[in-house]
Amino acid sequence: MSYKELALSYEKETNFGLFHSPVVPPDLSQARNLHHYCTYAANPYQAGLQPSEYSGWRAEEVAWHESCYIHTGLNPSPTYKFGGPDSFKFLNKYFGNSFGTFPINKGKHGIMCDEAGRVMMDGVLMRTGEEEFITYWLAPWVAYCVHTSGMDVWGEDLTEKVFLFQLGGPTSLQILDAASGVNLHDIPFFGMKKTKIAGAEVTIIRVGMAGSLAYEVHGNIEDSIPVFEMIMKAGQKYGIERLGVAAYNMTHWENGFPQAYIDFLFPWFENEAFAAFLSANGMVAGDLISNDALSGSMGKDLQKRYRNPIELGWGKTINYDHDFIGKEALMKIEEEGTYRQMTTLEWNIDDILEIHRSQFTEDPFQDIAMPDDFSFGHPSYHADMVLDQDGNEIGISTGRMIAWYYKKMISLCSIEKAQNIIGNEVYVLWGDPGTKQKKIRAKIVRYPYMDEGRNQKVDVSQIPVGTMD
Repeated sequence: MSYKELALSYEKETNFGLFHSPVVPPDLSQARNLHHYCTYAANPYQAGLQPSEYSGWRAEEVAWHESCYIHTGLNPSPTYKFGGPDSFKFLNKYFGNSFGTFPINKGKHGIMCDEAGRVMMDGVLMRTGEEEFITYWLAPWVAYCVHTSGMDVWGEDLTEKVFLFQLGGPTSLQILDAASGVNLHDIPFFGMKKTKIAGAEVTIIRVGMAGSLAYEVHGNIEDSIPVFEMIMKAGQKYGIERLGVAAYNMTHWENGFPQAYIDFLFPWFENEAFAAFLSANGMVAGDLISNDALSGSMGKDLQKRYRNPIELGWGKTINYDHDFIGKEALMKIEEEGTYRQMTTLEWNIDDILEIHRSQFTEDPFQDIAMPDDFSFGHPSYHADMVLDQDGNEIGISTGRMIAWYYKKMISLCSIEKAQNIIGNEVYVLWGDPGTKQKKIRAKIVRYPYMDEGRNQKVDVSQIPVGTMD
């Protein structure tokens, strides 16, 4: 049964009245208490409505610091498997990563660029066999590359055949121990292990988006609901919190990890052959981005929304030991030394309050009341211009959020290298072009902002094995 057929069957059985995700059970009593629903239009693979909040974005946001969240809203995730005798030849041509060492059952943050060095896709790349790999969020570009490479590689689209749950926070490991009945402490960072939950075969990967200890659970879509219910049962003891779209987006921004479709866009439709490939597969530009959804002082120029991996903070992941698409462009950027670097901005509270106060006047600034600029209501791809003390444009700010755990408003910022000094004060220009605008003072602070108990550094040997009782 397809993803959509499964969803519609649940709708019919429950009279839910919505196109409900088939990977979690419809809960009408809970649905009545949800604060908001939104369309997650950023992901062209997803359909229907998703909760912006469950218990409220504040409580959900604290979960990855103090207990554990579970996020189910990434279903169906673009999932693509490929392999064949030319697998490593393929990787070396299309990925900026180094593959000198890539053990089986280990993963990487895969980065794929165009000839100009701009990111065409990024996501998780796992090696699952000698000549077999599985990717998450690298399709459809990776599928197009397999299709046109001329190499001895094969590909299979698994989207809608599988599910993905994310768990993050200090009790996430104990919850999965308890749910599986197996000690999972031996999974290294970006490692994977097969086990069973609720009798179903699953793969658990130690990776997450909030920066804290985190895992993903992957399996076949027909097993999703019993697996979800078992995880929730095990999680009651350890403070599990369901995460809506709003708090999920916030995980990235506290973690200093820019999100595709939200913090930056892909230059897909500048590649005519790829655009034709997408069109042939039923996807057009309008599925990905609406010009009306481009907000913020950066304006409507899509060119300013495209980014290279260096200015996204991923320069250390790029390795020039092989010839990959975009290598020459990125080397030139590095050599010129004028590139932007990723940092965190902490916004001035008094300036924010002045914007709030203006809402009660006849000439208000653009509203800043929502905890972020994307998750509530119609998605807005928001990007603000960053200025120096003399009013010169020096960067781009995205991912504005209220970091409730820290009681601060922060954003991610790609800023000119010379300006990236901790404590340096800059201005975020708030308001769309042609509207009343305000320069909000902002200070460059630590990056990433979430700086305690980070996943790759957590000594899980100090965490007790989780149990159901």
